[in-house]
Amino acid sequence: MTNRRDAWTTLAILTVINLLNYIDRFVAIAALEPIKREFGFSDAEVAIVTTAAFMISYSAASPLFGRLGDLFTRKYLIAAGVAVWSIATAGAGLARNFWQLFLPRSLVGIGEASYATTAPGIITDLYETAHRGRALAVFYAAIPIGSALGYVLGGAISQSHGWRTAFLLVGLPGILFALLALVIREPKRGATEAEAAAPAPSLRASYLMLWHNRTYVLVSLGFIAYTFALGGLAAWFPSLLQRYNGWSVAGSNQVLGIITVAAGFLGTFVGGFLGDYFLRLTKNSYLWISGLGMICGAPIAVLALASRTSEVYLPAIFAAEFFLFLNTGPLNTILLNCVPAQIRSTAMAVNIFLIHALGDVISPPIIGALSDRFGLFHATLIAPVMMVLSGLILLQTIRYNRRGSGSSLRPQAE
Repeated sequence: MTNRRDAWTTLAILTVINLLNYIDRFVAIAALEPIKREFGFSDAEVAIVTTAAFMISYSAASPLFGRLGDLFTRKYLIAAGVAVWSIATAGAGLARNFWQLFLPRSLVGIGEASYATTAPGIITDLYETAHRGRALAVFYAAIPIGSALGYVLGGAISQSHGWRTAFLLVGLPGILFALLALVIREPKRGATEAEAAAPAPSLRASYLMLWHNRTYVLVSLGFIAYTFALGGLAAWFPSLLQRYNGWSVAGSNQVLGIITVAAGFLGTFVGGFLGDYFLRLTKNSYLWISGLGMICGAPIAVLALASRTSEVYLPAIFAAEFFLFLNTGPLNTILLNCVPAQIRSTAMAVNIFLIHALGDVISPPIIGALSDRFGLFHATLIAPVMMVLSGLILLQTIRYNRRGSGSSLRPQAE
């Protein structure tokens, strides 16, 4: 059993690396408009080269790293991944055409895939079920903070020193964090479970276990719709503020960064805390929080997109982001709790592949293509529709669990 000090140290290191993960991911979004102007890209083209290139490789590489994470020492995969994505982020600043930008952004996705598939499993092996939601909330709180820093740093540096400098400055420091990953004291798989984890089954057997797990399948479907909405809004909200509401590149990214830090941090922690707290009342507490959060956030997102008055759209952006990030801890906790310890990296990998391949890989280009034809505002309205769909799927999962036809989410005795 890992002691508490080792657990917190490992969680802190993994959270800091996750922060860097999202800074490097979102710096490209912050620089979207300057990149578009320099290369003369259409909205669809700039979405592909800055966002879809990353997401395609990230999704494609995830199943490989998920399998490796179930078989080998995970901290070595993490260290290698951090080094690759950091060097690739800096390398994107040297691009001179579409493909020279597409390639390093694809390598960023490969590097981050090795991390995203393995780090949550380490945290799950460090914390017992009753505290797992809060531990994962700490880890995933790096998403809004890192995304916000990516917006703010990318926008400010792009405006003052050019977008190429932004890529170089946020990318190179990551090499030091790759070395930091090597000091992690990795726990045994299933260390916090009632029974020790069995050896990982074959890849075919692992996939069949996931396919027949109704909870896993339904939650993944809800996660896909959620990721479609979140990815589309994250990619195009800065441009919407610039085109419709008169914000500068730096100003739009700065205001979104500030809102994302506050709303995302609050939403992530509230979701994790409420999920653990209400678990004593219902085994479906995580599903209730996520499903209702998505449905409540959808009309607020419409208001944020439609309003041209700052006194209205700024609070609406905050509230919409709060409800979006409310789901981060609960959804990932459901996925990790409903599968055996020996296939958790594979479960995360398959989920990552699905939610990105069918979610935020395609949503920015789809919104970009619709924007080229109908205008950006009308194109972004697809995101709130997907939020409602996500909420309905997650609430439907509760009905299956009540009838006993889905996998139980009730934690096992520790």
